[in-house]
Amino acid sequence: MNTRILIVDDEEWVCTLVGRYLEQAGYDVATAHDGEKALSKFESFRPDLIILDWMLPKLDGLEVARRVRMQSSVPIIMLTARADEMDRIEGLDGGADDYVVKPFSARELEVRARAVLRRTRGETQKQTILEAGDIRLDPARHEVKVGGKAVDLTPMEFDLLAFLLRHPGHVFTRLELLEAVRGTTYDSFARSIDSHVKRLREKIEPDPSSPRYIQTVFGIGYKLSDAEGEK
Repeated sequence: MNTRILIVDDEEWVCTLVGRYLEQAGYDVATAHDGEKALSKFESFRPDLIILDWMLPKLDGLEVARRVRMQSSVPIIMLTARADEMDRIEGLDGGADDYVVKPFSARELEVRARAVLRRTRGETQKQTILEAGDIRLDPARHEVKVGGKAVDLTPMEFDLLAFLLRHPGHVFTRLELLEAVRGTTYDSFARSIDSHVKRLREKIEPDPSSPRYIQTVFGIGYKLSDAEGEK
């Protein structure tokens, strides 16, 4: 079965242009033109990736992303003309894994889609099981367990945790983390790491308000504590 991509945009020409390009690249494509239909199509089509416009009728893209995130970790690429730093951070904080600003090229979008899907499937990850304390991450299965219980992470959260697990005790700046897990060094995206760390802590930490694993190094960035959670 081919990889399925759902394109959501209120401008039909965008869905048509991007859809044709992705179909030529070998993907199965479905489209929706408003937020309510996007959620309905998500349920019926079960996409492997969602390309989601922010400004949609009925339900905006941010609300669609949030509702999808309540039940799925399917990767989401936000497609929007909103290019301000705070808009980007809000989009990523709302559940998006990547952010493409209009105007864009279909080629760029296809490359971004391929990269996100590759990361989701763990094709670029080392296959060694990664562990720290009660955390166990299996790159081959794209699976994370905390205390033996499966935890559902978004692709960005998974990649971020895997990278930190591979470098315990090493302090990374936000920009270094962003480059490591997304291959970009845009300063305007660096603060989005804070949002992903916040959500990741809520899923893996015994007490997110007093993190055992992902430690903040003030004025620099973040590090993963050792397996015993020492600070």
